[in-house]
Amino acid sequence: MSATTDSPSDAQLMAQRTKFLKTPQTIGVTCVPFSGGQPKGGVDDGPVEMIRFGIVDQIEGMGYDVSISDGMDKYRSMRPASDPPVGKLKNPRYVSLAARRVADQVRAHCASGSLALTLGGDHSIAMGTLVGSTAVYGDDLCVLWIDAHADINTPATTDSGNLHGCPLSFILGLCDKQDHSADDGLFGWIKPCVRTDSLVYIGLRDVDSGEKAILRKHGIKAFSMHDVDRYGIGRVVEMALDHVNPERTRPIHMSFDVDALDPSVAPATGTPVRGGLTFREGHYICEAVAETGCLVALDLVEVNPALGDPESLRQTVAVGCSLVRCSLGETLL
Repeated sequence: MSATTDSPSDAQLMAQRTKFLKTPQTIGVTCVPFSGGQPKGGVDDGPVEMIRFGIVDQIEGMGYDVSISDGMDKYRSMRPASDPPVGKLKNPRYVSLAARRVADQVRAHCASGSLALTLGGDHSIAMGTLVGSTAVYGDDLCVLWIDAHADINTPATTDSGNLHGCPLSFILGLCDKQDHSADDGLFGWIKPCVRTDSLVYIGLRDVDSGEKAILRKHGIKAFSMHDVDRYGIGRVVEMALDHVNPERTRPIHMSFDVDALDPSVAPATGTPVRGGLTFREGHYICEAVAETGCLVALDLVEVNPALGDPESLRQTVAVGCSLVRCSLGETLL
């Protein structure tokens, strides 16, 4: 029997289970065409390609209203004429300017009661997305970081100086003053806003030695691909949620880097690592988080259209759009 026209939409079903959103049938989208946190060009075109692929139409087709932040083009034009390194950190002024603007836009979407969806761009923009969401939801917010990499290097431990590998150290308040030249005031606007016991990782498999030391020192919970192999993705997601949100009564910000997926699934990304999440494992995470009714903010980052052939791009963009839809309540049945 075919579905009747009065069957509830995905947006209506999500609205019934949401615990925090005041306007749950509206998705606030921030597009961030930004590549300053890493050296490979093209990742700044990720949001544009997702829009071309129809992500906005797809979300609206699920029954949502979509509100898109204006001024997407400003992220490219705000690059400083001169941006010398500060210590090891590359493009620090550009990263700080862009992340601060992201924070303002995400804060506005969260304050309106909408689910804040941010399309990147490289993962350094999470400095902004997390400042923005915690400005509204406070330190009760918990963070699921889905990534092949820990992105928790401090300015002192980073080898590359690429800030897409450092956002969580700023957000958690792990940087010493001298680490990031606080006298310059570049990142002084970022105050510690997430507790270490409110962060959990899924999918890690390429972690720097300095990052391992940080995770161990602060007791930060992380589920690597070894854990996914041992327990299965269903049990891993359950354990991750039980760690940061045992009663499912805290708002969730999920930051999803497409390189968490195996390169055979999402090849067009800047730092692919073999042995990642399968197509279904990635989608299961998003489906399970949607089922909690706790999701208030979602980042989808590191789609790089410049890497790989047209089919690799199409495949990666399609997977990114699918992950977003699942996070917003799309199900197999």
